[in-house]
Amino acid sequence: MKRVKAACIFQTLIFSQKEELGLSAEEELRANRAEVAHYKETLEANKTKYQITQERERADGSIVIHVRKQYNDKIDPTEYFA
Repeated sequence: MKRVKAACIFQTLIFSQKEELGLSAEEELRANRAEVAHYKETLEANKTKYQITQERERADGSIVIHVRKQYNDKIDPTEYFA
């Protein structure tokens, strides 16, 4: 019988605004930063173990983050967060 000892999710997320909103580059970057902050706060509030391995702002105002996070709360994924 096989059992899952540990598991995590590796994600690449892109935070960007719709072009139809007509935001300036500065406004778009500000909105994207706020959205990233909200995402992180949500992870913290849900007590999800996570690690952002890369976060970068692109020239078009979007923000790309690479995150590895806990799959569920039943398994301890500490080996992924060394």
